[in-house]
Amino acid sequence: MARPPLTDAELIDRYGPHLNQAPPGGWNAGIEFDRVVDTHCCFCGQQCGIKLKVHDNEVVGFEPWYDFPFNEGKLCPKGVKRYLQGSHPDRVVYPMERDETAPGGFRRVSWDHALDRVVSEIRRIQDAYGPDSFAMLSGVSLTNEKSYLIGKFARLALHTANLDYNGRYCMVSAGAGNKKALGIDRASNPWSDIPLADVVWTAGTNIAETFPITTSYIWKARDRGARLIVQDPRVVPHARTADLFLPVRPGTDSALFGAVLHELIRHDWLDHDFIDAHTNDFDQAAAAVADMAPAWAADITGVPRARIEQAAEWWGTSATGMLLHARGIEQQSKGVDNVLGAINLGLATGKFGKPGCGVTTITGQGNGQGGREHGHKCDQLPGNRDITNPEHRAHVASVWGCDVDEIPGKGIPALEIIEAIHAGEIKGLLSICFNPLVSSPDSNFTREALDRLEFYSVIDFFVSESGHHADVILPGSLHEEDEGTSTSGEGRIIKINAAVEPPGEARRDWEILVDLADRLGSGHYFPYTDTHQIFEELRLASAGGTADYRGATWERIEAEHGLFWPIPEEGHPGTPRLYEGGRFYHPDGRAKFHAVPYRLPGEVVDADYPVWLTTGRVVSQYLSGTQTRRIAALVAQYPEPLCEMHPQLAERVGVADGDLVTVTSRRGTITLPAHVVATIRPDTVFIPYHWPGDKAANQLTQRVVDPTSKMPEFKVSAVRVEPAGGRVTTTDVRDFDLQGGAT
Repeated sequence: MARPPLTDAELIDRYGPHLNQAPPGGWNAGIEFDRVVDTHCCFCGQQCGIKLKVHDNEVVGFEPWYDFPFNEGKLCPKGVKRYLQGSHPDRVVYPMERDETAPGGFRRVSWDHALDRVVSEIRRIQDAYGPDSFAMLSGVSLTNEKSYLIGKFARLALHTANLDYNGRYCMVSAGAGNKKALGIDRASNPWSDIPLADVVWTAGTNIAETFPITTSYIWKARDRGARLIVQDPRVVPHARTADLFLPVRPGTDSALFGAVLHELIRHDWLDHDFIDAHTNDFDQAAAAVADMAPAWAADITGVPRARIEQAAEWWGTSATGMLLHARGIEQQSKGVDNVLGAINLGLATGKFGKPGCGVTTITGQGNGQGGREHGHKCDQLPGNRDITNPEHRAHVASVWGCDVDEIPGKGIPALEIIEAIHAGEIKGLLSICFNPLVSSPDSNFTREALDRLEFYSVIDFFVSESGHHADVILPGSLHEEDEGTSTSGEGRIIKINAAVEPPGEARRDWEILVDLADRLGSGHYFPYTDTHQIFEELRLASAGGTADYRGATWERIEAEHGLFWPIPEEGHPGTPRLYEGGRFYHPDGRAKFHAVPYRLPGEVVDADYPVWLTTGRVVSQYLSGTQTRRIAALVAQYPEPLCEMHPQLAERVGVADGDLVTVTSRRGTITLPAHVVATIRPDTVFIPYHWPGDKAANQLTQRVVDPTSKMPEFKVSAVRVEPAGGRVTTTDVRDFDLQGGAT
């Protein structure tokens, strides 16, 4: 039975009279509003349900959405404050063209002028250098409909193979590993399975800060007696009460997983019936770990031998178990190997396809799941189809109404697009909701690349750091200004409902792309008058693919609080838990073990750069910060990046908490206040990556990529740390508690 919303009096009675001082926009603030719109958060892959309050075409507040089953009204600090960006004075509300004599370097122009300029530059560049000389980069936090449309637009309007998305920096290692081992790229389980696990193992994920609502699922498992294993270079918040903490050295996760598999085999903690009936190539995986004893792995990883043995015993002897991994193990030049190593542990013990059993990725970005399914990857067509597969190409061509030869072949991934721009091979770029200057590795190299473009246009709602390098800026739409669908990290397709209209002259993103396609002479392929028409075509294009949405309808998605794909036909109940009955998605129905030999990361510490650097998020910021750095309450919680280091390292360097330190890699230098804590390895520093310019962590990171996924190695770099000779006063830096939030 649905839980009714609490009244103001009930809220105060339950949680205290301080709720009367809720900030403006809180559900208890007494603000005036015209209506309430059920929708979802615009940030991480959890895609929490939220109710937005609207007054005079402005989102003025929110209410918890208790009925939505994933978060049951719970929201993190970003979700609570998300609505505050809509009326921000930085909002782009009319088209702009670069003019160095104008204030801010841009002048206002008409839509006709802006679009005609973009089209003329596309034609000029492609006529001179060929169709693939103009590239497109897109964001993965867009709706499914926009992701689908971008893939079609790049292929049939731009006629370029060179399209990719910022999920290349987020989810691709998990996707590649899942498809190699299991035949499909999706979370193995709904989050409701987590409380059913006897062991919950998290690897490379700071759940409490980056996926806070997921924490409640882990606590439910622990309430019924589950053991918690946490694998990370930092004692992240949810690790502080873990039963077993594995303080792995950056870049060595595959060695840890290999040693655990070694122990499972040595003690025969294996599900032989499952291995024999439902998998292939176990012998190859076993041979690869034959010499990976815990003592060997302890030297490689820095994790004590006894802890590795304990992790293996708990995982191998538990009836149920869930292993959840995220960017910490995936954003490496060995990201796919790490994912395959984790999956090997689940397959070896039969922990797939049953309640409380699975090895699954935690999707990072909003719609990071749906956004990597429907065609704006360089190698992909809708339904998670392969753009090089003739049958897949023929199916999509039949839906699009084009000749199969009109669809370009495989393009190059995001980082290679940046490198091709730098090399002068790509001359023009159109980007949408992608801020590569902050999010790409080696940001100084990226800045040089953007400045070498002959023409660059962006579609966005704020002028991001990358946007400052653009020639034309086209004002697009916020999440709450359009209608469509998104797919959460669970694989649940959900409905996004428009709450307000775009302000000023801003337009919905899909309308801009359809207009551009028409001006490029391809309007007959884009006859859409609303996003529902795009979704209906997406259903047809995805039919028969691994990411099959054919049976989903907007009406059912909304009425049933989401549907789990694959949904091969209307009336199908959806598939919350994959692999039930031991059926996997390779043609033979069996999963594949993979041999995962250990290899070094792309860069290792040495006498000149003796400290490991790893990067990540903090609770109050999101990705490149284009949105969250414009919300004052979130900025106040973590106003600038800090260099987190252990007291032993701080003592060796000769700095105290709050002192300025200079961190240098082979690519760049950054100076930040030191944050001295005991919750990080003494040989490692951590810097969050949400800030631009001289505060950008990606000045330091390397462009080495995973050979399969082309994921850059954000999580492993070699640096040196030195005192900068200054000290930040208490008025410059807030005091922070161990949870990473302001005290």
